[in-house]
Amino acid sequence: MTPPRVSSLDDGRIARVELADPPRNVLDGATLDALTAALRGLGQHGPARALLLTAEGPNFSFGASVPEHAPEQAPLMLTRFHEAIRAALDVSLPTVAVLRGQCLGGGLELALTATRLVAAPSARLGQPEIRLAALAPVASLLLPHRLGQARAEALLLSGRVITAAEALTLGLVDEVADDPEAAALAWLREHILGHSAAALRLATRAARWALRRELDLLLPELELLYRDQLLATRDAAEGVRAFVERRTPTWSDR
Repeated sequence: MTPPRVSSLDDGRIARVELADPPRNVLDGATLDALTAALRGLGQHGPARALLLTAEGPNFSFGASVPEHAPEQAPLMLTRFHEAIRAALDVSLPTVAVLRGQCLGGGLELALTATRLVAAPSARLGQPEIRLAALAPVASLLLPHRLGQARAEALLLSGRVITAAEALTLGLVDEVADDPEAAALAWLREHILGHSAAALRLATRAARWALRRELDLLLPELELLYRDQLLATRDAAEGVRAFVERRTPTWSDR
């Protein structure tokens, strides 16, 4: 595990956090802990006016570690992942996520905490958890805010992975660009960096106020649904075993 890299651009006005375990940038437990620490360490004062969330290599992230979805590991994985999501929202900075290659599962859930999503034409986005007989608690809350309930359910319940072009049409991403990081920086420089850092932090917090309260109220309930009901099914274990063994799962529907 290589921890995310934290740097700054534009005289500290842009904080840059980069997932740094290519090519898959899997969000295993240790990576999630390091990501949470990196995001918490950005602080609430200073010149930073925006956060750029990106990743080294050809892919943004394949998502959370599949072996850590196994019943004996999943509760801790959920706790660590949800702490990282809360940390991303609590940064209280306008955030642009730069998406290349695969942006799947927990990777897409992390990206959904951003104000704006900019994707390369090669990007592929989806919530494939249902293929493992699992579910995506964070995406179940955040996707409807971006797409509306019906379109969010279509992605969550099919596990379908879509192209950047389709994601743009649906409103899942805000821009598709050959150089998505350059496009993200151009947007921040044109629309965000001229404002007061103090005001931007408070305005971002205000804009996310209802979303953060919804997460505080409902995410623990979805964790219980996952831990107490989903993990009690035989298919939850079968989905992970089949993935690890590289075979088609055999569902018992129980």
